[in-house]
Amino acid sequence: MSRRRPARDTRRTVWRLGFVAVAMFAFGYALVPLYDVLCEVTGLNGKTGRAEATVVSQPVEDRWVTVEFTGTSMRGLPWEFRPAQASMRVRPGELAVALYEARNTADETVTGQAVPSVAPNRAATHFKKVECFCFSQQTLKAGETRQMPVRFVVSPELPKDVTTVTLAYSFFNIDRRSARKYGGSPAETAEAHSHEHRAQTAAGG
Repeated sequence: MSRRRPARDTRRTVWRLGFVAVAMFAFGYALVPLYDVLCEVTGLNGKTGRAEATVVSQPVEDRWVTVEFTGTSMRGLPWEFRPAQASMRVRPGELAVALYEARNTADETVTGQAVPSVAPNRAATHFKKVECFCFSQQTLKAGETRQMPVRFVVSPELPKDVTTVTLAYSFFNIDRRSARKYGGSPAETAEAHSHEHRAQTAAGG
């Protein structure tokens, strides 16, 4: 009996440790979507919200906001990517449409993912995208050029001292092997960028 009891205690301890490890993994995995939801709701790190067309409110006739557009194709993505317009003036509550253009300069099909951000940071929760190419991955064939719209609304609740908002996109190659082929690194993919962003936030960066 004295020999069996330590064995049972050891097995019980192993099972407990295994359960704790699985629970910790599940919790860490769940933090990913929770973080994205938090960013969407609060505008943390300049993440913009997604809106339904029904939330478009009555435009504020006596107020204008300048929206500036920028776009960057990150290393490892063989695309040319730029906004079709440098800026536009919109009324808060007004549905507006801007265009971006991407061209695949490679001799093969490449898939990218755009990661948006808004500056100043406190304007992010007031910038609502109704339609955006960043909602899904974009695949371009060799030499293909595509114009991609973003339909958005600047909320009337935007602080009145904010008169200029910048919408920026970073386009990443979603495939690590492909990214390395075109001069990138494993850290220069949309997935890695997202994980790095979360890690910096968790560390207080």
